[in-house]
Amino acid sequence: MDINIGISSDQREEIANGLSRLLADTYTLYLKTHNYHWNVTGPQFATLHTLFETHYTELALAVDQIAERIRALGHPAPGSYREFSELTSIPEDEPAPSAAPSAEDMIRRLVEGQEAVVRTSRSVFPSVESANDEPSADLLTQRMQIHEKNAWMLRSLLA
Repeated sequence: MDINIGISSDQREEIANGLSRLLADTYTLYLKTHNYHWNVTGPQFATLHTLFETHYTELALAVDQIAERIRALGHPAPGSYREFSELTSIPEDEPAPSAAPSAEDMIRRLVEGQEAVVRTSRSVFPSVESANDEPSADLLTQRMQIHEKNAWMLRSLLA
């Protein structure tokens, strides 16, 4: 059945493609954050273990919201590691021979990941605005707000 929500097929495809990049970034950041939750050590262990859990739990909810918006626009949501690795702007950590990154390196990498999600969100905004796609604009605004705050909080741990 055709979709008739006041956004053209071409616009919906362009927005869905942008949201797919956002989904890939969000999932990649989720995976990295969860990994760090499991592997953090050092004097800030309790604080970081709890903070990382808060972040990855929020990211898990976000991937569902983003994927459902892509589906509402009539497009399939990417859902494999291969698709995510092709779409994401967040680099995967190189496996360490014997140890996870230091807690400070984890924080720095997560700041970079949070900021990458913000940049991806901003890059989708022009397509969303030109189509008057308010639900996608609301989703992007929420994602930017959350990730900017998370980046600020993580950077504060490095001061």
